Amino acid sequence: MAAAEDWVARTAGEVRAEGERRHPGEAPTCASGISPSGPVHLGNLRELMTPHLVADEVRKQGAPCRHILSWDDYDRLRRVPAGFGESFAEHIGRPLSAVPDPCGRHLSWAEHFKEPLRESLARLGVRVTEISQTQMYTSGAYTDRIILAMRRRADISAVLARYQTKRSAEPDDDEPRDARGEYYPFKPYCASCGKDDTTVTGFDDATTEITYTCGCGARVGPVPIAGVAGKLVWKVDWPMRWAYERVTFEPAGVDHSSPESSFTVGGQLVKEIFGGEMPLHFGYAFVGTAGGSSKMSSSSGGAPTPADALEILEAPLVRWLYARRRPEQSFTIAFNDEVGRVYDEWDALTRKVADGTAEPASVAAYGRAAGTAEGPLPVTPRPLPFRTLASVADITAGDETQLLRILRDLTTEDPVGTLDETRPRLDCAQAWVARYVDPAERTQVRHEPDQERLADLTDSERSAIKLLTERMGDDWSLPALTTLLYGIPKLQRGLPITAPPDDELKAAQKAWFLLLYRLLIAKDKGPRLPTLLLALGQDRIRGLLGSG
Repeated sequence: MAAAEDWVARTAGEVRAEGERRHPGEAPTCASGISPSGPVHLGNLRELMTPHLVADEVRKQGAPCRHILSWDDYDRLRRVPAGFGESFAEHIGRPLSAVPDPCGRHLSWAEHFKEPLRESLARLGVRVTEISQTQMYTSGAYTDRIILAMRRRADISAVLARYQTKRSAEPDDDEPRDARGEYYPFKPYCASCGKDDTTVTGFDDATTEITYTCGCGARVGPVPIAGVAGKLVWKVDWPMRWAYERVTFEPAGVDHSSPESSFTVGGQLVKEIFGGEMPLHFGYAFVGTAGGSSKMSSSSGGAPTPADALEILEAPLVRWLYARRRPEQSFTIAFNDEVGRVYDEWDALTRKVADGTAEPASVAAYGRAAGTAEGPLPVTPRPLPFRTLASVADITAGDETQLLRILRDLTTEDPVGTLDETRPRLDCAQAWVARYVDPAERTQVRHEPDQERLADLTDSERSAIKLLTERMGDDWSLPALTTLLYGIPKLQRGLPITAPPDDELKAAQKAWFLLLYRLLIAKDKGPRLPTLLLALGQDRIRGLLGSG
């Protein structure tokens, strides 16, 4: 399906129509699949957000829609992610649900990585029906379909052969064959060692008994396949689940939806083998982070997760980053100084939506970010500019008394009553400063005045400081301090404080600001000077500038 301008509304309409055609009177099903093999990162989140936005749009139209999250927790552990002990390497080849929890608080490796994503989805308003593939396989839910696939193994092999790529003549995980070259689409987990280093050596279509060997030396069978731990290989498992869950829509990363990909093969197998239909689908592009790679990997570890993003971005902003882009568009999520720009863009859009000047597409994206069919997401009651909050958090080092004092000074016309009015945005700003601002770049206010530099002040510099310390108390507000700071070089030249600056004035302003930064924080730059002055207070400013 090609993405339209409002791809969410268009896809939701197609899903409703297709669902009714396929299964009249039944809610359509949108699907996501996540492997909890390691930290679930922001790239994986697109696998969830894309069908969520569609399913939620259907619900907003007053129709039911199911969004399933299939946890691929019965997949093998392929590798140990960075940051985890090498002792876990002994579990490579076992199901993720059978690998011990790395922290000792969860039932398994899989549950360890599910928990933080569940918490993030709840904060993002993403409602899903969870399906554990471990539970589905071990409960016998798929037994009939496994037997069907094994009996139709020659037909499946023929379909795979049609789309076999030329890049490798070696069989992959989806083409497991015995020593005679016979193909079997089922991979057992060894009854002895629990790993999938197994080779099926026979299957009786009549009795459904299977025999297999394992690299550990075990030889098993013939035994009924219904009692054997194991799963269908990926390119067969996926279309089997499409048919079983009656999936109407499931997007996938561009690598899965390209020609000769899993989707292409699955489209043949779901119809020819399992009697189902291929879901509506399209490919979505990758999500990167500012300064990072364009593609993330759960198994390699280290990539930012939804929980990391929610620590510095309010939930509606995270939703907006996904909702405002068409699926085929790549985008990045900022963790650097660009975070402030993202907040500025969101705040500007909020104002435009409120006054009716936003474009229709922007209004639609905003609505999908701000809430779901179940209602609006929580917001910050007093959404002060993020850059201001970050500067104040930096200057005060988390001192809540000082935080409140400064924020009240910043909002003199309608003072902030409590810090709770500025949360969660304030918490996001504090977390960003603590985690993503280099300690060397944080603001350290001088404890004592720089007597040596003060002694070397020029007459012009002394005059500028005198103007500041004498006039700043006249209107102790952010706008007034901003006007005064930029206006002092104008006043020294006999110009009105509101005079437009020319190149000479701009150079003088730059030199004036540099002087203040060096005298106040011993650096050439720092937080916006008006905010810094409000944070320090008049007495401390006078003391550090030698005017106390």
